[in-house]
Amino acid sequence: MLGIRAGGLPQRLWSLWLLDKHLDRAIKNTCLQAKRYTARAASAKQEIDISEYPPERIRNFSIIAHIDHGKSTLADRLLEQTGVISKTGKNKQVLDKLKVERERGITVKAQSASMFYEYKGKKYLMNLIDTPGHVDFNYEVSRSLAACQGTILLVDAAQGIQAQTVANFYLAFGEGLQVIPMLNKVDLPTAEPERAAQQIESTFEIDSSKILHISAKSGMGVDQVLPAVIENTLPPEGSIDQPFRALLFDTWYDKYVGVVCLMAIKEGVIKRGDRIVSSHSKTKYEVTEVGIMYPDPKPTTSLQVGQVGYIICNMKSVSEAHVGDTFYKDKHPVEPLPGFVPAKSMVFAGVFPLDADEFSKLDESIQKLTLNDSSVSVHKETSAALGQGWRLGFLGTLHMDVFRQRLEEEYNANILITAPTVPYKIKYRDGTVKFIKTPADFPDGTTMQEYVESTMEPFVLATMIFPKEYLGQMLELCTTHRGEIQNHTFIDESRVMLTCRLPMSDIVTDFFDKLKSKSQGFASFDYEDAGYDDSQLVKMEVLLNGEPVDALAAVMHKSNVVMVGRDIAKRLKEVIRRQLFDIIIQTAANGKIVARETVKQLRKNVTAKCYGGDITRKMKLLNKQKEGKKRMKKFGKVELPQEAFLGILSKKD
Repeated sequence: MLGIRAGGLPQRLWSLWLLDKHLDRAIKNTCLQAKRYTARAASAKQEIDISEYPPERIRNFSIIAHIDHGKSTLADRLLEQTGVISKTGKNKQVLDKLKVERERGITVKAQSASMFYEYKGKKYLMNLIDTPGHVDFNYEVSRSLAACQGTILLVDAAQGIQAQTVANFYLAFGEGLQVIPMLNKVDLPTAEPERAAQQIESTFEIDSSKILHISAKSGMGVDQVLPAVIENTLPPEGSIDQPFRALLFDTWYDKYVGVVCLMAIKEGVIKRGDRIVSSHSKTKYEVTEVGIMYPDPKPTTSLQVGQVGYIICNMKSVSEAHVGDTFYKDKHPVEPLPGFVPAKSMVFAGVFPLDADEFSKLDESIQKLTLNDSSVSVHKETSAALGQGWRLGFLGTLHMDVFRQRLEEEYNANILITAPTVPYKIKYRDGTVKFIKTPADFPDGTTMQEYVESTMEPFVLATMIFPKEYLGQMLELCTTHRGEIQNHTFIDESRVMLTCRLPMSDIVTDFFDKLKSKSQGFASFDYEDAGYDDSQLVKMEVLLNGEPVDALAAVMHKSNVVMVGRDIAKRLKEVIRRQLFDIIIQTAANGKIVARETVKQLRKNVTAKCYGGDITRKMKLLNKQKEGKKRMKKFGKVELPQEAFLGILSKKD
């Protein structure tokens, strides 16, 4: 008889069923391997061979300009001219790939694209890098310029030179790049190309006869751009015969292949299958794919000296990629490249998850996003009111706002960001200096009196360019924000360039909004670090029934305490719900109360049923209620809900 299994199926039929299952699995695995082999073969066939482009026929260049002067539009026209994208008329900011860039209409992330262009019978490989124009993303510009030998300085013919135009020019000049000036939007009715050219000549000492006049939107004069780049930009240096050496200047995370590295090849050649080593960590990686941005990733057979492209090398952890790192081939060590000066955070803010259960998910999201934006500094912190979170450092308030929006849109994060602060310095009498990045680190009153010699706050050197009729309002704006006027010069008969030193803490609040308001939108603004100066700093605390709320504490100049303290007390009164006892809201600095508001208690009408009788009966009930309120206030605690923090922090000062 056939053996019967416990499940009721005969032993022989069970064996046949298992055999059939194993065969089916083997066939599926074989088909899967065949598909993978076919995919690799197809990928190999699609690879572009760019080994025929020696360094002398390669040009690496970028476009720098003030915000909204037409950098991305010019990049679109160049990509159309070289056939990288079709001329459909629907191409608008093709290189602005992030959702936040398209929504805001600004470039926040430098993007590269390779083009093939024929000039005087020779084929050239043109590597273009489109850079941001806002001061908060200057680190992106500086890293992009390190991979270039030339740059296009684009100026709006209607607006002329703006503050960021000046900053970006000197950034490129400091890198030793060849600057090619161009006037854009010359076909606008309000364009004044002669005046703008005169500004460029007087400010940067560039011959106005060498300035190209173009219109990126209509395409007028765009056919002269690439020939000008070829003629005026030096080819990259290096030799293909030298050992491989590459500079990592950008990274991003791909959920399918891990970390993608964008590199500038300085020496030698790299291809799929090679093993490379990081100079920073000494970790070895096997290269699985190399290619160029066209403008999307396009595999190539190799990358060689002078070229800019991406490398995929099975780098899975975001902590392994270090912008500015040098890579070389295994067993062929080389001298590391200088790399980049680390970004200096100018603004700090606390980031906390609205739901404590999402802490791990948000931690992973922040790591992946900082891989794509290496200028953000990350440190974990804990708040008694908000729980576990992070203290993030940014280059400015717009940078902070864009980072928040990218977290919410790209990673579906629900977060709370505290008010921005700047890093302060405390100098003690024993000579030690301590950086204060959070109000919680600021010393208390006793320590300030006995051990602290001085407090210092960061200052910036601000540059403003505006029409001359707004000079009075701009001078008044600077002085009311504790600014020191350095100088002001006329760059032409109608525009003024004003330079002054301002405290960074005033820049991160409402200075830019007031600047645009007082100049009716005509003023442009740029700033750079100007070191630390002594300042009368105090820590303002918020007290609820005598208990401090650490998340609402702030460090500020002594002159701002009363105004800010009253404002916060009033706003807290609006968002705190009434309790069964009085809630006393106070703001204090240096042990003194500077503002007070009271949220009145909810009271039950205990005398409602007393229609008559002696007054002592009512007084007995009222006194009993009063004693109960005292006990409740003694043991009751006030907890600020998340909605209260959102209501306070979302309102502008």
